[in-house]
Amino acid sequence: MEPEQFVREYKKRSLETLQAISDPPIVHLIELLAEARRSGNQIFLCGNGGSAATASHLANDLGKGASLNAETRFRVLSLTDNLPWLTALANDCGYSSVFVEQLKNFAKPDDLLIAISGSGNSPNVIEAVTWANQNDLITVGLTGRPGGELGKIAQHPVFAESHHMGRIEEAHFLIQHLVAYSFMEDL
Repeated sequence: MEPEQFVREYKKRSLETLQAISDPPIVHLIELLAEARRSGNQIFLCGNGGSAATASHLANDLGKGASLNAETRFRVLSLTDNLPWLTALANDCGYSSVFVEQLKNFAKPDDLLIAISGSGNSPNVIEAVTWANQNDLITVGLTGRPGGELGKIAQHPVFAESHHMGRIEEAHFLIQHLVAYSFMEDL
């Protein structure tokens, strides 16, 4: 395929994926975040690779962009961002426990965990969501289709209607901006 044709086709399929995102789960996620802020509950985010970047980006947008000049600030933390702690846990306990071990230090019932995994099968994400469900946290799973284990165990799954990792990550990027800017533009 020629580069021009590839670019056209890729953009076409990406736009189709973005258009297919269902609005009600995103509206519900906005409501969950608003309640967490109102109640003073902690919001945790986690993911690997591109999903880790999305988790960090959403934590930044909520923690700074949606909190500055707001009467009530978001208490938000990306579990991907403390690299020394993350690598110590990976080295000493195994990579599948890097998120759950952090949650054990900080999380309380009614806190919110937003777990991001394009495949829905990342062992460390699944372990964190399983623990969160068992300890009365509210769990949201951003994933692709078919959603893997995350799509089944997250209390509130949000799906990107694709199995192509690039388009899933693009959809998750749009979702995180829809959510964050709903608060930022409300200010």
